[in-house]
Amino acid sequence: MTIFIIWVIAFALILFFANKRWDSGVSHGLDKMLPDVLKTHGDNRHVWVVALAILGATTLVRPVDVLLVVILLTVIGLVVAKLASFAADKAAH
Repeated sequence: MTIFIIWVIAFALILFFANKRWDSGVSHGLDKMLPDVLKTHGDNRHVWVVALAILGATTLVRPVDVLLVVILLTVIGLVVAKLASFAADKAAH
C-alpha cells in the first residue's frame, strides 16, 4: 500500500509540474526527441502530460523494472533492425 501511495503522489506532482511548465519547456524537449508524427501539437498535450507522469512515477517507484524493460526493448529493436538489414541485402541481390 505504501508503494501505491508514493506512486500516486509522484504521479500527481509530475502531472502538475509537467502541465504547468508545458509551454515553457516540456513540449520543446519532447519535440526535439520525437519524430514528426508524434510531435506535441496542441490537441495531444494532455495525453503527453499523463504519459510522462505515468512513466516518471513508475520510474521513481520501480526503477529496476523500467530499466530492464528498456534494455529488453533495445535488444529487440536491434535484432529487428539487423534482420531488416539482412533481408534488404538479400532482396537486393
